[in-house]
Amino acid sequence: MKAYNEMTRDELLSEKEALERQFAEVKAQHLKLDMSRGKPSKAQLELSNEMMDVLNGDSYFLDETGTDCRNYGIMDGIPEAKRLMGEMSEVSPDHMIIFGNSSLNIMFDTVSRSYTHGVCGSTPWCRLDKVKFLCPVPGYDRHFRITEFFGIEMINIPMTPEGPDMDLVEQYVNSDPAVKGIWCVPKYSNPQGYSYSDATVLRFARLNPAAEDFRIYWDNAYSIHHLYDEPEKQDVILEILDECEKAGHPDMVYKFISTSKVTFPGSGLAALASSKRNLEDISKFMQVQTIGHDKLNQLRHVRFFGNMANMHAHMSRHAAILRPKFEAVENALEKDLGGLGIASWTNPRGGYFISFDSMDGCAKAIVAKCAEAGVKLTPAGATYPYGKDPKDSNIRIAPSFPTLEELKKAAAVFTLSVRLVSVEKLLEA
Repeated sequence: MKAYNEMTRDELLSEKEALERQFAEVKAQHLKLDMSRGKPSKAQLELSNEMMDVLNGDSYFLDETGTDCRNYGIMDGIPEAKRLMGEMSEVSPDHMIIFGNSSLNIMFDTVSRSYTHGVCGSTPWCRLDKVKFLCPVPGYDRHFRITEFFGIEMINIPMTPEGPDMDLVEQYVNSDPAVKGIWCVPKYSNPQGYSYSDATVLRFARLNPAAEDFRIYWDNAYSIHHLYDEPEKQDVILEILDECEKAGHPDMVYKFISTSKVTFPGSGLAALASSKRNLEDISKFMQVQTIGHDKLNQLRHVRFFGNMANMHAHMSRHAAILRPKFEAVENALEKDLGGLGIASWTNPRGGYFISFDSMDGCAKAIVAKCAEAGVKLTPAGATYPYGKDPKDSNIRIAPSFPTLEELKKAAAVFTLSVRLVSVEKLLEA
């Protein structure tokens, strides 16, 4: 089929009529499918079921130092958990604090602490006239909701396949003391699946912030979440803490990680890696906030995995479930939309999302059309601060949760909706 923008008006009207007939047939099926969030499927959750049997009433509950994990104490995490999560984060366990089950919770607390009490002795953000954050877009909606919650001004930074537009990042960070942070998903980014190039990571490490309390919020959510087992198909990025140390900026990064999409999202392990100075600053607040996080869950994870090699093998089993789903969506997009000139999309090698860009002004209508046919997507605009996509074009596709058969149906509804909305848009011109 020829590209839509090459069709005559009569051809577009004929195409619209055919698509409307197909859409009516789909609506009559009364589908109820969900591609709205990057949740692991039931099959993925069952990969970790044996972890529930690691501890029982007859278990040995002491960590390697002899501390009873059933009791109070050890605010920064048991040593073996710090080692495991440190290896997952590619940092020394000495630079690691283990928290509860949610890295998002750590990020919220980190912004909140900065807002009310400042960063390492700097002026609390609540006392400043203006606080700004840089937001690579499209990006993770929950990051943006945190900064919006605190009334922080968010500035869009376009993403590229190499990472954020570093010319803009350097311009803002190095010249404006009101810029206090930037959100980053550096590996298999949400939603595009891009991984930061070596040059991008090095430019981050070599920033010279105008604000002494500027921090990079490095959310390494998908650090080991490859879709393919072959090393040549897996993205590798430079370790940011090492590079910041080499560049003379050891305190510039908060690095977040979790096992939310490794074991159980509702009861995984979450951790923060940073410089000794930053960790000491955070520990002052933890001494007031908690007497310790769930050490039994830490012990459970350590005994379930044993070592990082076993965790990688576990992630390979996740990939075996996810890979056919991603490929099914990508195949449907190429088969139904390829060559029509109305859309583009990413083909990630890891992570949990595919980023889809429609013609300008069509994303909200596509999402609404899918909902009309029984397919739920992430709201259009969610991948931008304040929920406002200036082009109304980006849609985040989350293939993980539905079964493969459900996903194929949902993808067909999606591509049909894209074609119908695009034809209507062109006829309006």
